[in-house]
Order: sequence, then C-alpha cells, then structure tokens
Amino acid sequence: MRPVLAVASECAPLVKTGGLADVVGALPAALAPHGWGVRTLLPGYPAVLRALAQAEPVLEEGDLFGGPARLVAARAEGLEMLLVDAPHLYDRPGTPYLDASGHDWPDNDVRFAALGWMAARIAAEGVPGWRPEVLHLHDWQAALAAVHVREMGARAGTLLTVHNIAFHGLAGAGRLQALRLPGAGFHPGGFEYFGHISALKAGLVWADRLSTVSPTYAHELTTPAFGMGLDGVIRARAADLSGILNGIDTQVWNPATDPHIRRFRSPRGKAANRARLAAELGVAVGAGPLCVVVSRLSWQKGLDLLLEALPALTDRGGSLALLGSGERELENAWLAAAGHSDRVSVRIGYDEALAHRMFAGADAVLVPSRFEPCGLTQLYALRYGAIPVVAMTGGLADTVIHASEAALRAGVATGLQVFPLDAHSLAHALDRLCELHADPAAWAMLQRNAMKSPVGWDASAPRYAALYDAIARERGAHAA
Repeated sequence: MRPVLAVASECAPLVKTGGLADVVGALPAALAPHGWGVRTLLPGYPAVLRALAQAEPVLEEGDLFGGPARLVAARAEGLEMLLVDAPHLYDRPGTPYLDASGHDWPDNDVRFAALGWMAARIAAEGVPGWRPEVLHLHDWQAALAAVHVREMGARAGTLLTVHNIAFHGLAGAGRLQALRLPGAGFHPGGFEYFGHISALKAGLVWADRLSTVSPTYAHELTTPAFGMGLDGVIRARAADLSGILNGIDTQVWNPATDPHIRRFRSPRGKAANRARLAAELGVAVGAGPLCVVVSRLSWQKGLDLLLEALPALTDRGGSLALLGSGERELENAWLAAAGHSDRVSVRIGYDEALAHRMFAGADAVLVPSRFEPCGLTQLYALRYGAIPVVAMTGGLADTVIHASEAALRAGVATGLQVFPLDAHSLAHALDRLCELHADPAAWAMLQRNAMKSPVGWDASAPRYAALYDAIARERGAHAA
C-alpha cells in the first residue's frame, strides 16, 4: 500500500459535527482497493483519546504552539489513526470548534495551525516505519499544512479538498509569528485576505492540487456568487481543481442491515418505519407525505424559506419532522411552528440513531440549501427510499434526477429539484411532491429508482487514487 496521510478536524465515528466527518471516516476503506493506505491525523480531543484501546507514542514535540505534545498511533473503528495529544490545545469541553456556551474557541487559529504543523512534521520526518507520499488536507483546519510542508522541504505532495468555502479560518495580521507562518507569504498572492490571514487561502495557493466535493460546486466556486471572495484564486488554479462527488458509507447506511430501524430491502418495508417514526415524534400524519429535515439550522440551509413554504405541505395533508440545531432565531421559529401544528415536530439537537430512523421512515427528505457543496443528506435519503426535494445547486444538482415529465416518462426520476430557490418555488415543489405521492405508480417508481441510485464511493475513490498518483509523481519529479 502506498502511504497517504489524511488531515482533518473530525472523523466519524470517533468525532462528528457534520458531513466532513463521514467523508473522512469512509474514504480509507474506499481507497484501499486502489492501492493507497490511509492514516488519519486528528486533534487529540478527550473523547477520541478515551476511545483508543491502545495508543503508542511515536513522536514528541517539546513546544507545540504553547505547550508540550506528542503524537500517538492507534487503531480505532477499523481506522489507522495518528492523534495530536496536546492537552493545552484540545483537552476542553464543548465541540471541536465551540466552547460549552456555543462560541468559537478564541485560539482556534492556533489549535488548527498546530494540526497542520504536525502533519508537515510527519511528512518531513515520518514516524517509525511510515512516511506519507501525499497529504490529503480537508478544509481550512488542515490547510496550513500545505505551507509548512514547503517550508520544511518535505517531498510529500499535497491535496486540499474544500468541503465548504464559507469557512476561511481567519486570523489577524498580527498572528503571523503565533501561527509560525512566513512573513513573505502575507500578500494578496499568498495567504493575505482583506488584511487578515486566511488559512483556507493558504491551502488554495500552496497545495499541489485542489479538489472539491462535486463537479457543480467546482464550477460554482469560480464565480463571485459562490466563491466567497476566493473565486479569483480558484480561477487562477482552475487547471489544478477537480470536482469529485462525495459518497456515503453504504455499510453504515444500509436499510437491509441498519440496527437502528426495522430493516427493509424494498420500498414496501418503509411503511412500518413510517408508522413507528410518527409515533415516536408525535407528529400527525394524513394522506400526504411525511417529510423530514435533518440539518444544521442556518441561513445556508434555506430553512427560513421552508418555514414560509410549509403550508403548501401541511394544507394538503402532509407532515414534517425536523432534527437539528444552529442559529437560535431559526430554532425558535421552528419550535413555534411545531407549537401551532400537530403536523410539525421539531427536535433541537442531534441524535445519530434518530437520524437513521428518520431517513427510514420518511416519504421525502427536504434539502432547500442556498448553496450545498455536495450534501450527504440527499444520498442517505436515496439509499433509504425517501424522495429528496433539493435546491438545484452544488452536489444536490449532481445527485438528484428531477421528476420532470420527460424523466418520469423515461422512468429515471429520483426526486425534485427547486430553481430558483425562493419560498414560492419551494411551495410549488412541495405541492408537486404531494401530487406525486398521491399517484401510487409514480411514487413507487421514484422510490425504486432512489434505492437503486449509486451513492457509495465506487466511482469517486478511483478518482482520488488517480489524483494521489499524479501528485506523488509530480512531486517526485520536482524533488529529483
């Protein structure tokens, strides 16, 4: 196996706040058949360190951004892990990014700069018996490794995958020394971003290759509407950018074996799960579809628009169950909607097992995102025979076949796409969803097509492996 080091801030099932963790956790098994053996570098969060049965120290760091640290190797949940054990940076309550009150840790810039620094040390020096040919960096939290690899003269190549360009990892200009960054890089062609240091921009400039998580999002990132101020940087590196669709772990997300649900292999098996879900959540169901939302509650996810459009569903006998948390204003608005209608149920928070039950019991899953780099929610929906209703953006556009008249006649439709995304268009899509649900033949075809949709890594893993091959070859030639 050729060695690659994945560098990320989270990895399922060890630590997860969103889809990034699912991707980082699933890729190693998907890449193994293609000759690449992945070790994953994570911060040593307390819960992760506690989950390790045995951890072997493999590298010491006397001063890792303010305190001593060590690198430990372990195997957990079938994954080969390297953990940065640095209590002064990671031994804290809360999430990987937020304190117990929900605010960003004020030293997040240093916490994740340390992750990138350790990644570069591994690239430059290796650990006993192992040194990566390629570093696969995920989002801004890992992006500074691309700079440090070059500064340390390591031969390893780097791939930066942008999962969501909305998060830049900004720090003040005065933080150069604290982040161990070269002053010569602080300029508009480097990692300077409107007077700040941008960790993500550093990765976009310094990494050997770039990728993002769907072909449509790769194009969108080159436009001012979606590039979040970095579209010019990405256009300049368009030749080095690939759009590769995410997949899901089809063993974890498998309705035939899922321990959290009443298992099924065909759409007929959803009926029992639907009844159990409605009873569990206390949501009234009628002749219309039972829809679910499993999401962060944020402006990006378009859930304010869904609130406006909701009567188009409930007035036709449909119901909605929501699981998620996020912006307090949206949480309160959705709780108020649930208080006014027995056809709406809201659970604030996240529960992995409940999420599985919601996909298994749902007739439809709603994903009205204003932008969505790839999205995994619609892939889980397809796998479980729940019809996705999605905005026509990013990976949502790449993974759902709209139920137009032509697609229905051809027998290939898998869901509904909404464009343009506004409350009026979303209400129209919900009305159309109710019409399709009332047509047993059309609905059964949609469910069958959904469950047959390719949602795993079979097509995407070879593309990542080919990128690694190219990066290692180019870096080897450059070093020679």
